[in-house]
Amino acid sequence: MTYMNPAAGDARITPHPACGELDMSHNLSGGNPTFNPLYKEVKLHLTRSLIAGEWQPGSAIPSEARLAEHFNVSVGTVRKAIDELVAEKILVRQQGRGTYVATHTEDRQLYYFFHIVGEDGAQERPTHALLSFHRARADAEAETRLLVARGERVYRINNLLRLAGKPVIFDQIVLPATRFPGLSRAVFAAREGTIYGLYQSRYGINVVRISERLSAAHPETQIARVLGIRATSPVLVIKRVAYTYHDQPVELRTSWVNTDRHEYLSDLWKNGDR
Repeated sequence: MTYMNPAAGDARITPHPACGELDMSHNLSGGNPTFNPLYKEVKLHLTRSLIAGEWQPGSAIPSEARLAEHFNVSVGTVRKAIDELVAEKILVRQQGRGTYVATHTEDRQLYYFFHIVGEDGAQERPTHALLSFHRARADAEAETRLLVARGERVYRINNLLRLAGKPVIFDQIVLPATRFPGLSRAVFAAREGTIYGLYQSRYGINVVRISERLSAAHPETQIARVLGIRATSPVLVIKRVAYTYHDQPVELRTSWVNTDRHEYLSDLWKNGDR
C-alpha cells in the first residue's frame, strides 16, 4: 500500500523486500487511506514492532539507514519518527552506539516518573515496603480510569516509600488482573528494580507516559498512622494513571504524600519533555 505525502520527497512506505528478515511490515491503517504525515506512519510501524516485542528492552533497533531502506523512505523521515519516540522516552539514543529500547531502571524511574523532592529540591532514592497485596473487584474509579468492566478482577497493592529512612509516601496501586496474569505478593515483593521494571520484564508492558492529578486532603486514619502523622494533617494526594502504547491504561495509583519536609516538583522543560 502507498502512503502519499505531497509535502515530502518520499512517496511510499512499502517495506523493501531486501529487508524481509525484519518483521516490520505491519499495515496499521487497516487497508484504508491515511492522511497522516509519512513519518507518523513510520512511527506507527515502529510502535507496532515494539508492542510485538520484536526488540526487547535494552536492545538496539536497526539503524536509521536500514529502516529507511526497509520502509523505502528517506533517512530524514525515519529520523523524525525516531525523534518522537525518543522524546516520548520510548527509545533512547546513545551517542556513537545507536538507538535502544528504553528500560525502566532505577535512574530512569527517579528522573522521569518520581516527582517528590526534598525542600532543597534534591532527589533521594526511595526505599520500598510492601504493606498488603490482594485481589478484589474493580470499583467505579477503576472502571473509569483503567477502562475495565465494573466488578472485573483487579489487584490492590499498598506500598510504602521511605526517603532518608522516613515514611513519606503511601501508595495505593490498582492493576487489572487480566494484564498481569500470575502476579502474586511473592512476585511483587521479590522484584528486582522498579515496579515499572517488573511490568516491563515479566509482562512486556512498557509504561510510556503518566497522567497525574494533584489535590490536598486529610489522610485516612490507617494512612496517617503509617506515615506517622495526625489524621488532621494535610497531605498531597496524587492520582496517577500509567499508560502503555496507544494510550492503554495499565495502572491506577493514588499516592498520599507527607509534605512536612518534601514537595512535588515537575520540571518538564529541564527533562526535555514536551
